[in-house]
Amino acid sequence: MANNHFTILANLPDIDTFIEQNKLAFLYISREGCSVCHGLLPQVEKLMENYPEIATAHIKAEQVEEVAGRFSIFTVPVLLLFVEGKEYLREARIVHMDLFQEKLEQIYSHVVGAN
Repeated sequence: MANNHFTILANLPDIDTFIEQNKLAFLYISREGCSVCHGLLPQVEKLMENYPEIATAHIKAEQVEEVAGRFSIFTVPVLLLFVEGKEYLREARIVHMDLFQEKLEQIYSHVVGAN
C-alpha cells in the first residue's frame, strides 16, 4: 500500500503554502462529528493512491475556522483540487466517487501528461 497519507494542515498560511508549492494540490476539508466526512475519507485516500503527482492534505474545519471563508465552504466534506494554484475541481457534501474519479482522471492526465 502506498503511503499517501494526507498531510494535516492546521492554519491558513500552511494551506496557502501547500497550494503554492505543489503543482497539483488536493484538499480534503471535514469537520468532527460529520459521519459523511469520516465515511468518505478512506475512499478518497485509497483513490488518491492512483495519483502520485497530487499532493494531498486534510483540513479539519473546526481547527481552521477561517477555511470556510477562504474557500467559500458552506458544508462538509469538501474536496478541492488545485492546479498551479487555481481551483479546478470542487465536490461537496454528497460525493459520487465514480464521477469524482472521472473528473480527477481528466485533469490529472491533461496536467501530468503535458509534462
